[in-house]
Amino acid sequence: MPHLKFRGIEKKILIENSKELIDGLTEIIKCDRTWFTIEHTETEYIFDGDIVPGYIFVDVAWFDRGQETKDLVASFITTFCKKLKNNNDTTVIFYPLEGSNYYDNGEHF
Repeated sequence: MPHLKFRGIEKKILIENSKELIDGLTEIIKCDRTWFTIEHTETEYIFDGDIVPGYIFVDVAWFDRGQETKDLVASFITTFCKKLKNNNDTTVIFYPLEGSNYYDNGEHF
């Protein structure tokens, strides 16, 4: 935990820079790096009959750590993505999880 899902960015670029991403996020969140998962989803954006360039979207599913930490994480992810994709627009969406609804190997938190 946290789980990060990326779309709108090349998988190879994400893989090559994943250590930097996790290094930065562990500094902000203060959790073990092994708690993170990164997922990449291939995406094509379609508009008016054409495939077009699109935004980078990052979905973050996590146990809420407060607004200040959320702001820092969103800012870090945005800066990270803009650096990797020539200052492209980036959207970060947080999905707060509750321990009673999150099961790991059949046990809830």
